[in-house]
Amino acid sequence: YILAGAPLAARKTSSSDRLAQASKEHIIAERKRREKLSQRFIALSAMVPGLKKMDKASVLGDAIKYLKQLQERVKMLEDETKKRTVESAVLVKKSTVFADDDDPFAGQGLFSGNSSGDYFPEIEARFSDKDVLIRMHCEKKNGILEKLIAHIESLHLVVINSSALAFASSPLDVTIIAQMGAEFNMAAEDLVKHLHAAMKHLI
Repeated sequence: YILAGAPLAARKTSSSDRLAQASKEHIIAERKRREKLSQRFIALSAMVPGLKKMDKASVLGDAIKYLKQLQERVKMLEDETKKRTVESAVLVKKSTVFADDDDPFAGQGLFSGNSSGDYFPEIEARFSDKDVLIRMHCEKKNGILEKLIAHIESLHLVVINSSALAFASSPLDVTIIAQMGAEFNMAAEDLVKHLHAAMKHLI
């Protein structure tokens, strides 16, 4: 009987060892899962502004509210973008674009210097809400940028930024960013015509 019972005891011991090992591995895996979950909650709580409670239910609840607020904000910005219109006008170097009758500065002497009937600077104006972008290619003249800015501001535009670049003998590349004042009421095409007439007197 003793000899017959020995293998059975060995099998029971082996089975118990396997169960103990499996239980140990399960405990370790569960511990790692909980640690990872806790780390995720900590990271989530750091992203939610104004969080008052740190328990998991509060973190999840506030995170859901915050995501809904972000979704509403995104939708509002998308709606504003759809409503936002961009108006632009471009005047290129063509002698038939505008006649002298359109010149609002004739005889007013706003700029000093001789007018050249053959010179037509390239002018572009873009409107986006209250923002105005003006780009111009014109001949290089001393003080032209300062006089141009002064005239633009006389049209109830507030100049935010300006630059004038030229390479070798190439035309001057002028870029001006401005914002519309309360009394500014021109369309982009009207502004281009106005600047064109002013530049004719400046050049």
